[in-house]
Amino acid sequence: MRVIFLTITFDPEPAAQMGLPLAKWLAARGHEVKVLTAFPQYPEGRIYAGYRVRPWQREVMDGIPVLRVPIYPSHDTSAVRRIGTYLSFALASSTIGAALIGPADIVYLYEPPPTNGLASLVLKLFRGTPIVHHIADMWPETVIESGMIRGRQTKKIANYVLGKWCRFLYRQAQVMTVLSPGFKRLLVERGVPESKIEVIYNWTDEETFRPVERDAALGRELGFDGRFNFVYAGNLGPLQGIDTVIRAAALLKDNPLIQIVLIGTGPKEEEAKRLAVQLGVGNVRFLNRRQYWEMPKINALADVLLVHLRDIPFLHTTIPSKVQVSLASGRPVLIGVHGDAADLVRKAGAGIICEPENPADMAKAMVEMSRMSKHQLEEMGANGRAYYLNHLSLDIGGKKMEAVFREVVASRHPTGTGLRILSTGQNSRIAGEKSRNATTQGGSPPCGLE
Repeated sequence: MRVIFLTITFDPEPAAQMGLPLAKWLAARGHEVKVLTAFPQYPEGRIYAGYRVRPWQREVMDGIPVLRVPIYPSHDTSAVRRIGTYLSFALASSTIGAALIGPADIVYLYEPPPTNGLASLVLKLFRGTPIVHHIADMWPETVIESGMIRGRQTKKIANYVLGKWCRFLYRQAQVMTVLSPGFKRLLVERGVPESKIEVIYNWTDEETFRPVERDAALGRELGFDGRFNFVYAGNLGPLQGIDTVIRAAALLKDNPLIQIVLIGTGPKEEEAKRLAVQLGVGNVRFLNRRQYWEMPKINALADVLLVHLRDIPFLHTTIPSKVQVSLASGRPVLIGVHGDAADLVRKAGAGIICEPENPADMAKAMVEMSRMSKHQLEEMGANGRAYYLNHLSLDIGGKKMEAVFREVVASRHPTGTGLRILSTGQNSRIAGEKSRNATTQGGSPPCGLE
């Protein structure tokens, strides 16, 4: 198959685990993959060293052709600048990108943001390329709850407009893939036929995130020595509830053993630092953003890896990528999240779950884990690693994604294409889906957004 990956973020940007690893995996199985993406700028909102914005740029990454188009770089809390970021890529990818990317059998649309979908519609309209739409973040809830949009009336308008656009995109896709059962449930509530949605859990960059030996010298350099270290690594944004972590640390000021290490940057970083000063906590270390390749060694130094999200209903349905990273790294996990993410950690036997946005419960769990034996902690880490390999790995997710792609392509060319012909039941599902979509497009399906 010939597959176009359409995504606003791609390697070398972090949290792009559905990108280059999957592209390489598919290429190794004989498929032709090419990528339409932006110049890298996430998460700091600055174009990466070695790149400069130009009308377009072609490069080859580990054998995968990549076409980059312009983007207005920003990743702060300004709604105007963030809209500029999203719309600049949408316009560039749907014009320059769509013209230069060439033909394919399928376009794999990776969302967020849903503005990425404009280019997929252009490819479908002018080239007839069917769309597989992957939802990695639920909109419009994410943007509404992020704090970027303020004012009751503005939020109402944004909710309505984004909701309409998302529902339109959902109808254009032949198949939708989601990262959790909760996302599937939300899409069904929005009127997407259940048979059109496949749950495919995220994986991580397995070549990078795996168990490695502890580097004692690095531990001393980072100030890990002599402490029981809970390490949070990732975005310090409005949905992560970093204030809860700081307040939990304040409750543990008299515990000389426990230290919380925050690695990363984001729009809430300065606010978190001010809160730490205000509460007089000396058991929190801010290490700012580290290089991607450094993280496996830092994770190995962590006694426990920390995951936390705010207690907002739609976040109960997501699984932050830190969960897969933690499990693949073979480290025990303390997770303050309700819903699907907590369920994964619980099933894996890989850690302890605390109440999100509850500093007292988080502090209690930290004390409990700090008192566990080395054997107990290592067993949790080993459980998580085994669960990842058996249920969440790239090989497992890649085979599911490949099957989805084959099904979509075979439904367009049932004979004579050289592709594997699917079973009657699989082709019947696509045929039935086409009939259901024709009915859905004629009405106004409920979406649970208004």
